[in-house]
Amino acid sequence: MSTSVPPTPPPPVKPKNLGDVLAEFAQHRQLMQQELQKVIIGQDAVIEQIFAAIFTRGHCLLEGVPGLAKTLMVSTLARILDIGFKRIQFTPDLMPSDITGTNVLDEDEHGRRSFRFVEGPVFTNILLADEINRTPPKTQAALLQAMQEREISVGQTTYQLPDPFFTIATQNPIEQEGTYPLPEAQLDRFMFNIKVDYPTASEEEKILATTTRQERPEVQKVMSAKSIINVQKLVWSVAVSEYIVKYVARLVRATRPRDETAPAFVKELVDWGAGPRAGQFLILGGKALAAMEGRFSVSVDDIRKIAIPVLRHRISTNFQAQAEGMTNEDVINRLVKEIPPPEIPKFAG
Repeated sequence: MSTSVPPTPPPPVKPKNLGDVLAEFAQHRQLMQQELQKVIIGQDAVIEQIFAAIFTRGHCLLEGVPGLAKTLMVSTLARILDIGFKRIQFTPDLMPSDITGTNVLDEDEHGRRSFRFVEGPVFTNILLADEINRTPPKTQAALLQAMQEREISVGQTTYQLPDPFFTIATQNPIEQEGTYPLPEAQLDRFMFNIKVDYPTASEEEKILATTTRQERPEVQKVMSAKSIINVQKLVWSVAVSEYIVKYVARLVRATRPRDETAPAFVKELVDWGAGPRAGQFLILGGKALAAMEGRFSVSVDDIRKIAIPVLRHRISTNFQAQAEGMTNEDVINRLVKEIPPPEIPKFAG
């Protein structure tokens, strides 16, 4: 008579600590970058900033001349993340309903009529607003509610957008005829203003060699909508010390020419500075950089690294700055060098 041996129970699952989760996320992020670089050559800083925005529920404004693969970068990223992607080409005749959707009148077989809402392209996970400064302010403003509240109001009904939701807008900085610059209130909704620059000589040679062949590289899916939401919760949980909060507040307040803590050069060269949202995005961006490197907390270097894309569209330089050849980036770089972090209090032994 044989007796069956009961199966060995599986070992108990050990709950992951924060260090293990951060290390696993850092590996996923590295894998995402490797997949993206099968299609996009170079642009490491741009990719890092887009990742930081996505992992903190932020929106991006990409600025660069035509032909720098801004649209290709965003569409490839959507394939890697395995989430919905839609592109809107902004034109002067684009209407708000072309973005949000509209109510249409339906008639059934009994002759009864009713309104049915047809969703616009904003109902997606990644919305690429291509050449956003080509459309009038009325249509630009259709995105404001979507970017801030992640919902759309049509008539008397409010519709929730899918989660996650990101707007990545592009604009051409050199061709300004017939364009409508974004109002400051809408610019402030963008977490980062990312400058997409020309490739280096070696990168350009590689681009020419790889893009003029017939084969097209295939990218693998690395994450899903659910895992992105979990990563966002993880990034928001990264620790920020009071020391970092004080430094961020000091840096943002120094951009305002009427603030008593502003350096003399800011009072001379800047018309208006950044608001509190800049400080929020500096801290969130710092959290994303720390998490992407598998670290538990935000450092001063993280804040300094993210300062230019967060602040460049939130300060306005005056005519004197232009006469001296000082750009927004020059002012921010000088601020980062001159504004010291607060001193760490020493405890008496």
